Amino acid sequence: MAADSLQAKKRTMRIVAGLVLMLSAVAPAFAADAYPSKPVRWVVPFPPGGGTDLISRTLAQKLSELWGVQVIADNRPGGGGTLGLGLAAKTPPDGYTLVLAQTSNVAVAPGLYSKLAYDPVKDLQPITLVIKSPLVIVSHPSFPAKNVKELIAYARAKPGAITFGSPGNGTIGHLSMELLKTMAKINMLHIPYKGATLALTELIGGQIAVYASSMPPAMPMIGAGKLKPLGVTSGKRLAPLPDVPTVAEGGVKGYEAVSWYGVMMPAGAPRDIIGKLNTDIVRVLKQPDVSERFASEGGDIVADTPEAFAAFIRAEIPKWSKVVKDAGAKVD
Repeated sequence: MAADSLQAKKRTMRIVAGLVLMLSAVAPAFAADAYPSKPVRWVVPFPPGGGTDLISRTLAQKLSELWGVQVIADNRPGGGGTLGLGLAAKTPPDGYTLVLAQTSNVAVAPGLYSKLAYDPVKDLQPITLVIKSPLVIVSHPSFPAKNVKELIAYARAKPGAITFGSPGNGTIGHLSMELLKTMAKINMLHIPYKGATLALTELIGGQIAVYASSMPPAMPMIGAGKLKPLGVTSGKRLAPLPDVPTVAEGGVKGYEAVSWYGVMMPAGAPRDIIGKLNTDIVRVLKQPDVSERFASEGGDIVADTPEAFAAFIRAEIPKWSKVVKDAGAKVD
């Protein structure tokens, strides 16, 4: 009887163990089906009104409609976007905190700040790269060069004579021009400003020669003849400026410098939640009204996988860290 009882206990234990394994295998599916079951916080690391805010609120609204659960945009500006990203990185990795990361606080910040409250690779989980947004190098209409090739030739003929403005040290507008200087082996003088508006005003007034601008503020000025486009920083020509060559076409082979925006969340989230977020955000990005809106702002929608976005980040950090080091850029 004792032997029979022991065997029965063993059979029971095997059955229980099998059930535990089976339930653990299907648990992620149940979790994904139930997610999200409460409001989701979307951290916006910059003030209202900018590109990060526009993209975040568009996606938050569309996900709210898709899920039937409120996705709340929460602006947390400061430190060039590092404050909001650091805040998001420290929240529980349960899928209820998302953040729109970008070039400055993921790729540039590790090389720019001596102390950073987060590691963009270890502390954050990529979901999808949303868009790449190239810059356009513009000049005052009186500037002699008509394109990047002529700009480079002019800079080589008169080292240090050309002034270029930026919204501030360490910004993509600054570092994109530093990358051009390094790759083209030219010397130009950097004039940092406190923001893009002042830099563009000075450019239009002729106080500086060239400036790498984001597309939205530059396009009206180009259309009005107040600025002259010399080249775009993307790997291919842009639909809004089909006749403007890329920097690579101007003789700097392999050059590309773009602002990019991507959705991330705290590291350690369940794989099924990561998968659902990627599927749903990519679905939203492919909606015609969303893609048209972002394209009108000069953005090129990417909508890739978490793995592809992670590989992209790993390549971007050393690239921009080198540019920061070569430029001697410091935080304003």
